[in-house]
Amino acid sequence: MKEYIEKNKERFFQELFSLLRIPSVSSMEEHRPDMRRCAERLAVLLREAGADRAEIYPTAGHPVVFASRHVADDVPTVLVYGHYDVQPVDPVELWKSDPFEPEIRDGAIYARGANDDKGQLFMHLKAFEYMVSEGKLRHNVKFIFEGEEEIGSPSLAVWAQEHRDMLAADIILVSDTTMISESVPSINCGMRGLSYVEVKVTGPDKDLHSGHYGGAVANPINVLCEMISSLIDKDGHITVKGFYDDVVELSDEDRAQLARAPFDLQEYKDFLGIREVRGENGYTTLERTGIRPSLDVNGIWGGYTGEGAKTVIPSEAHAKISMRLVPNQDSDTIMRLFVEHFRSLAPDCVRVEVKPCHGGNGFLIPISSKAYQAASRAMTEVYGVEPVPSRGGGSIPILADLQRILGIDPLLMGFGLERDTIHSPNESYLLKQLFAGMESIALFYRYY
Repeated sequence: MKEYIEKNKERFFQELFSLLRIPSVSSMEEHRPDMRRCAERLAVLLREAGADRAEIYPTAGHPVVFASRHVADDVPTVLVYGHYDVQPVDPVELWKSDPFEPEIRDGAIYARGANDDKGQLFMHLKAFEYMVSEGKLRHNVKFIFEGEEEIGSPSLAVWAQEHRDMLAADIILVSDTTMISESVPSINCGMRGLSYVEVKVTGPDKDLHSGHYGGAVANPINVLCEMISSLIDKDGHITVKGFYDDVVELSDEDRAQLARAPFDLQEYKDFLGIREVRGENGYTTLERTGIRPSLDVNGIWGGYTGEGAKTVIPSEAHAKISMRLVPNQDSDTIMRLFVEHFRSLAPDCVRVEVKPCHGGNGFLIPISSKAYQAASRAMTEVYGVEPVPSRGGGSIPILADLQRILGIDPLLMGFGLERDTIHSPNESYLLKQLFAGMESIALFYRYY
């Protein structure tokens, strides 16, 4: 495929850039027309790449793009999943170039979605195009690209259930994750799930003068901070009752297998600009982000935050809290346990509301599977070193839903790197990773 990439890479750039220029921010209503426009552009690219059909399906939210090419009834079918929606770009002033005007510099493409996930799903389009044009395709291939992954995929599970027969396949192939490094490839054999809530603490029915009432009336911000601080104990354990009931402890053998991943703690700290790491006692940094659950405050606000001083006791305080879950933990169960626990923490001087937002379960696939072995062989050939099995600390909750609905496992062949800073300003994607991904995906089809 190297020759095909070299011959067509300028066209590849033009096509990928046509996607990256569309501000398909799923969380912002003002970009709803852009979501449709991006879906339409994807359908065109799929047809041009060789799909027999490429159609746009409405959902309760943003549209789904479905495409397929049928080779024969007696060959395996691969279902490729990806998402065309992107995160907001704020703070836009920290970008070195326009986030929706892609730019190549220092061997990488810079733009929102360059990696997550337009750049990575694009690899599948071009690997597919290559195999069709060269007469090498020996599998049935289906594509499902959604526009709501960045907001928790609220519509796709229902749509997938309704179109279950159309989506029938043998494996779900996904590129929406990272690998350890460009010299040490890895394949995610599992990802964490997610439960996400928003909490509100209300004290007095209006903001109060902190001089007249300070020390006599509960400050909702103070109370919220006390409640949050009690959610994790000194050993890094989450204190929600029943939280760990379904967490499966890994064997020493499994932990040793995951420990094959090269990891330099000092390099990790230097990259993040921190002096020390912190987490659950008894586990390494990689284990804390891969095989253990976590709880984090993602946002907190209340009172006066403008310029200068305003001495008030605020009426309300708010926070957004996420919990990353490991396979076997049920998102709905954890959500219920958290709601009950957090409400129980509230003193009589305040009122507490907990609003469940979204979530999904984690998943795990065996490294002995035919699909994993095919991916490992393909990446070994491209990178010259056998990929390491890893656990993803992030979440793609819809994959657990698809696994349940379709009865097939997802395989995560991700080619992003930590340096790509997805979800942050100056998101990028190395060209050599883009091209290595295309080669690896094409080889996967050969060996699967």
